[in-house]
Amino acid sequence: MKNETNPGTTRAPHKVVSRSDWLQARRRLLEREKQLTRQQDELARQRRELPWVRVDKEYRFEGSNGVETLGDLFRGRSQLAVYHFMFGPEWTAGCPSCSFVSDHFDGQLVHLEHRDVSFTVVSRAPFSKIAPFKERMGWRFPWVSSHGSDFNFDFHVSATDEEKRTGKQDYNFETQDFSLPEREGISVFIRDSRGAIHQTYSAYARGVEQVMGTYHWLDLVPKGRDEDELEFKMQWVRHHDRYGPDYVVDAKKGYVMPLGPSP
Repeated sequence: MKNETNPGTTRAPHKVVSRSDWLQARRRLLEREKQLTRQQDELARQRRELPWVRVDKEYRFEGSNGVETLGDLFRGRSQLAVYHFMFGPEWTAGCPSCSFVSDHFDGQLVHLEHRDVSFTVVSRAPFSKIAPFKERMGWRFPWVSSHGSDFNFDFHVSATDEEKRTGKQDYNFETQDFSLPEREGISVFIRDSRGAIHQTYSAYARGVEQVMGTYHWLDLVPKGRDEDELEFKMQWVRHHDRYGPDYVVDAKKGYVMPLGPSP
């Protein structure tokens, strides 16, 4: 039958069995799921045991509260989680893929805050561009601009002029061929009782999938993420106000940065 999300893909008929045979297969898979859950618990423990690195540089951000420091972003709590949103100074809109990720954020805010965690999104675009895009998307989470500071460069989510010139960039803890001037990521910080700030964790590329609930739901359904035939895995994603009732993936259309009219 035809894959409705990608009409060019043909799927083989799926195996159909009795309820008792299905239960046996499901129980076998459940054992593997339990093993993975235990492995994830152990990985989370090891993540918490990572050494910390002190952040001494004075970063400045601009947001709805005016100019703020990195310490201000903690808003009285001891832990800070940051999502690095791809939105360059020259762009006219935020990255569609980062927008897809950010659609998951608002509902988590109150729960994070009651576990001593503040959350903020950071982009290099000026706040004058961030504010209207955020309003358009209907988001409530804090979002600040790092424009004019080294924050994005120091945390390796924006390419430096040297990286653009050489065609090599430091991303995801390795030197890669240059791909995009802005990249996605997560960084986590803690402030100790003396007020010193430390970086405790960062993740990039597919490491961001940890916070993408839609992908976890898609992993549960028969067609899964349905991205295997796509040149760029997330090219099906649109800003949530840009989907149409007859929308299907154009497998030939690659990712386009929003440098012109908003996609």
